[in-house]
Amino acid sequence: MSKPPDPLKVAVLVKRLVAFGGAERYAAEVAGRLAARGHAIDLYTRQADDRLARGLNLIPVPDRLRFSSVLNLYAFYRDSSRLMAAAAYDVVHSHERGHRADITTVHTFSYRKGSETYGRLRRAFALGLSPRSRLHLWMEKRQMQSLLLAGVSATVCADIGHHYRRRDPVVIPPGVDSNWFHCDGVAANRQACRCQEGLGEKDLAVLFVGSEFKRKGLDDLIPAIGPGMRLIVAGQGERWPHYQALAQRCQPPGAIVFKGMVADVRPLYAAADVLVLPAIREAFGMAVLEAMACGLAVVVRSGAGVADLIEDGRNGLCFEDPNRLPGILDRLRDPRLRRRLGEQARRTAQAHTWDGVADRYEALYFRIAGQNAGKG
Repeated sequence: MSKPPDPLKVAVLVKRLVAFGGAERYAAEVAGRLAARGHAIDLYTRQADDRLARGLNLIPVPDRLRFSSVLNLYAFYRDSSRLMAAAAYDVVHSHERGHRADITTVHTFSYRKGSETYGRLRRAFALGLSPRSRLHLWMEKRQMQSLLLAGVSATVCADIGHHYRRRDPVVIPPGVDSNWFHCDGVAANRQACRCQEGLGEKDLAVLFVGSEFKRKGLDDLIPAIGPGMRLIVAGQGERWPHYQALAQRCQPPGAIVFKGMVADVRPLYAAADVLVLPAIREAFGMAVLEAMACGLAVVVRSGAGVADLIEDGRNGLCFEDPNRLPGILDRLRDPRLRRRLGEQARRTAQAHTWDGVADRYEALYFRIAGQNAGKG
């Protein structure tokens, strides 16, 4: 019987380890599980939730230059690099721009891809003339020079290949805790949660979870809500007056409820009949996978990374043209369709757990550590 590999010493770089935010939760779930397996994880961060950081060795990084998001990110790169210089690691794993790490997880589309929506003059300025953009691009270029890149979806990896000519990124999508997000809990609490939200027995409760409302497609979802439907919006978005006015213009009073940030979204999953992510551009969309684990029917725009997991008509519904959304929601008035989609969605979610994600990173860590030891 072969001896198990020795535990590794790993540096993990993430600006904040908090419950809100996809990249932050991804980093927390993976690092925590690998620490529980005996690996020594040094976490370089500015802020860490005590519960999420359990088992990790925190290395505090100063929070400097907060008046500018790009300078703040640059300061994290600079300060964390200085702090790491005195230590030796088997693997350095970054979740941020700037570091040429052993492995970098890419959680967002590239700055270059984002500029594709600009007009010609604005794009030229963004990619060549703006000092702010040049610093963004410099850090992104360094990030893309990491030994190994992991994208959270196939669409993110395609973006890396197109703009940075890297053909080797691996796709490692987020996971879900299918015990925390569970259909039994939804069923047990459904009546009480619907009553708390003021939902009638025949109301079709549509749930939207996420911040950055415009990018996530809330402008398309609000007008798609039909008679007998209620839309619950969870998340902190921009341009509140615009969305409140849009809701008042398109829907009767009470048809749309803005909940703001929600510490525990499970009661909303219990109250809802369907979760919709009509994102124009989304690297993944973790709320969709959570809803699937709860046995909810989900509707996803094809541009979202999580659409890779959806087989249209089997474990969810996909659309490209937002004009189709009202018809799709109308179809989902049928409880038998929702039940069938939700059952298959739960099965899909059970195959995408955080433990499975940690397994994949652990295997990559051992591979990289072996390569680094060979260089020595």
